[in-house]
Amino acid sequence: MSQEGSAITAGSPTAVDNEIMPKVHIYPQDVEIAVEPGKTLLDAALDNNIKIDHNCGGNCACSTCHVVIDEGFSTLNEVTEDEEDMLDEAEELEETSRLACQCKVTGDLVVRIPPKTDLLDDDTF
Repeated sequence: MSQEGSAITAGSPTAVDNEIMPKVHIYPQDVEIAVEPGKTLLDAALDNNIKIDHNCGGNCACSTCHVVIDEGFSTLNEVTEDEEDMLDEAEELEETSRLACQCKVTGDLVVRIPPKTDLLDDDTF
């Protein structure tokens, strides 16, 4: 059985304590992970060794964790005014852009890390 927040493979269970966990598919890494409901996308990615730049430490004080939600956008919490302000600074902004540190996962998602987002070195975080 998969551990909470661990990377999963096809056919792996995605339930913890009988609660179905949302699946998040992340590109360009082409990795699918099961995420505890309510966890931020940034925390879920980092817990699974998926590198997303996060210069402010996930405090909505920069735009470096910018991602694009290709599927499941409506399942996320609403964008706050602070997040909108930070997104204005992001490169490659799209209609479904979000900051990974602000997205609380509650349903299945397909997420794309834009090419201009700097990925961290393995020992940076």
